[in-house]
Amino acid sequence: MERQPPRPANAGEWRRGWPIVAAAMIGIGTGPGLFQNLSSLFIVGPIAEFGWSRGDIATAAGLGLLGGLAAPFLGRLADRIGARAIILLAMILLGLVYAGMASLSGPLWQYQLLIFGLALTVPGTSAIVYGKLISQRFHAHRGIALGVATSGISLSSLALAPVVGMVIAAYGWRVGFLALGFVVSALALPAVLLLLRGEPIPTTRPNPHAPSPVVIEGMTGAETRRDSRYWRLALTAALINIASVGLVTSLVPFGMDRGFDTAEAALLVTSFAASQVVGRLVMGALVDRFRPQLTAAAFATASALAFVVLQVPAPGLPLLVAAVFFAGLMNGAEHDLLPFLAARLFGLRAYGEVYGLLVMISLFGTATGITAFGRLHDATGNYSAALTMAAVALVGAAVLFLTLRERPLPLVQVSAHPA
Repeated sequence: MERQPPRPANAGEWRRGWPIVAAAMIGIGTGPGLFQNLSSLFIVGPIAEFGWSRGDIATAAGLGLLGGLAAPFLGRLADRIGARAIILLAMILLGLVYAGMASLSGPLWQYQLLIFGLALTVPGTSAIVYGKLISQRFHAHRGIALGVATSGISLSSLALAPVVGMVIAAYGWRVGFLALGFVVSALALPAVLLLLRGEPIPTTRPNPHAPSPVVIEGMTGAETRRDSRYWRLALTAALINIASVGLVTSLVPFGMDRGFDTAEAALLVTSFAASQVVGRLVMGALVDRFRPQLTAAAFATASALAFVVLQVPAPGLPLLVAAVFFAGLMNGAEHDLLPFLAARLFGLRAYGEVYGLLVMISLFGTATGITAFGRLHDATGNYSAALTMAAVALVGAAVLFLTLRERPLPLVQVSAHPA
């Protein structure tokens, strides 16, 4: 049998690893995803001051996708030099981006360039770096640890949305951006660095003669890319985003098309947000106890059925809210499931590079879902075709999850240094 690296004692995983989970909650929770969730608060001000249209602002999101193309390369850099440097650079850049947003003078290219910079911070503020740190500390409780860590973005959005809204109402949108920059640079960054202090970070460079060698399991990036399971996992990420991101970006108009007013339609957004937290925590707990591929397929199937329910001609508001909740469960679960499966199937040796490419591919699913929901609605006059497409995509994801068989991973002795 193939030799396995030493596992941490189950009882001691949380005692030794809680600082990493806390750092991940803070780092992910104050990353660029926070701005994405709060971005609607910053639309009215620039439009009124600069005369931009909503379409002008929306086109900048496409540049975010271009910035996401750098994710696998920055993930590989994190593998080679350690996570701490990437986290530090990303959070400093994020603070500078917010300062730049507060200093916008009118040309749209300034905003687009800053959104590009925002996207470049994703690798240092996501599971690309934190997933590896958690996976090297947690084994028996890896799923729930990832679930708690990735729930940071949902919790920070719920907590900071009213605060940032009040700041903008009282002092203007520029001060709102400065407030976000303060949260990242003055609060989150010092807390993350303090929590990660002294944590050993393995690199991908094999070094059996290193002063502090660590045995790590996993495939190289090249070996992973030659494995068909990797591309199937990437396709599941894209299919899930086609369905769930397409829905969440259309929820309010979808609800209003069903005869609900703006306030009632907004409840659908709240329901989807709640499903994010529940999906991450429940999926994390289940994959620690049951075969993760079966659990993932069950979640994807449940969400697919919810998309079918969303097509009921005249649902009441309670049924619609419940259907949106279950439709969003797979999207919430995906955020800890993908880093969990990336580590379980392909190991930690090239984790940043491997997971970074998964993120990049999932962004294509995001762009496809947003575009398809809008275009199909314009072509047919309703969301039925888009909802059917989403249900089919999730069924496809469920089938693909079941094909992801596990194999023994190779071991390599690498150097390690404190975070």
